[in-house]
Amino acid sequence: MTAGLYIHIPFCVKKCNYCDFYSKGGNSTVSDEYVDAVIKEIKKYNDIRWKTVYFGGGTPSLLTPYQVERILKSTEIIPDSEITLEANPETVDYEKLKGFRKAGVNRLSFGVQTAKQTSLETLGRIHSNRKVREAFEAAKSAGFTNISGDVMIGLPDYSNKELDETVELLAELGATHISSYMLKIEEGTPFAADTPENIPDDDKMSDFYLYACQKIESMGYKQYEISNFAKAGFESQHNNIYWKLENYVGVGPSAHSCLNGKRFYYPRDLHSFMTNPYTVEDGEVDIDEFIMLSLRLKKGLNLTELKEKWGKELTVLQYKKLQMLEKQGYIIFENDTISLTSKGFLMENAIACEIMM
Repeated sequence: MTAGLYIHIPFCVKKCNYCDFYSKGGNSTVSDEYVDAVIKEIKKYNDIRWKTVYFGGGTPSLLTPYQVERILKSTEIIPDSEITLEANPETVDYEKLKGFRKAGVNRLSFGVQTAKQTSLETLGRIHSNRKVREAFEAAKSAGFTNISGDVMIGLPDYSNKELDETVELLAELGATHISSYMLKIEEGTPFAADTPENIPDDDKMSDFYLYACQKIESMGYKQYEISNFAKAGFESQHNNIYWKLENYVGVGPSAHSCLNGKRFYYPRDLHSFMTNPYTVEDGEVDIDEFIMLSLRLKKGLNLTELKEKWGKELTVLQYKKLQMLEKQGYIIFENDTISLTSKGFLMENAIACEIMM
């Protein structure tokens, strides 16, 4: 069996004000004991060959190159597989990035978020605009040719100008991939407890999303998923596994897995993972997930595949509703495939519900 492997690194120098991912702030390193626990869990899947590996977090760039090498050498990875490591620009330099590259990492994902320094401070990011430039240049010097940058839109007092500056910075620095996300206030975060003023409302946030899609594509990045854009040939192979409901295993507290249609996860508990790791069953993949995830992708939902895999055909009423959505510019209905336009992505849940009914 082949599958994708996700490794969660739940440590950060400082938790960002918007972040609800499971991680512990106040850390500048990752203990060898945690790495040992990760390796022990990965070895439970010794019948799987990994076709992608993704170090996510938290801040995976707090790992040392030697720790990354230990993890990668502990299991069987298909040659030339995509191996991604998320990095905060503030936590890397040339020597560390060179070490990651030598250890086997061949794709980086930098959490850039914005080029505007005051916005970085509002978000609680520890890096600066200057450090973004230094990190990209160091990464290229270290031999990386596949580098993604995250962009967060709809920040307090946001403007198209801030978005332009951020996207243009990533293009100038040679990013091959851009992930663009709308700011969302999540429960339990500092932003939820003390929400900043002047966050765009839903209508304005939609306008920023549509503008972002247009701007990023104008810089030579093709949208292939609701939040992701890439130069030709640089789409995220690992994330595509999630969206296509293929097999993947997540290791670490809060990490989720999907194997042979069954979902399970590790609890959000670092101590438990370190001392007595266990997973919790989380149901099975169903047709609704297939529809929802297919519509996230620019290539869309193929109705022939829907019938072959799940035995479902659309009703006459559903076809009529979809034809209306096409006339309104939300979808493209072509060659037995429903794909969403940028405008349609803003209504993805509602459109998916029309097909699920």
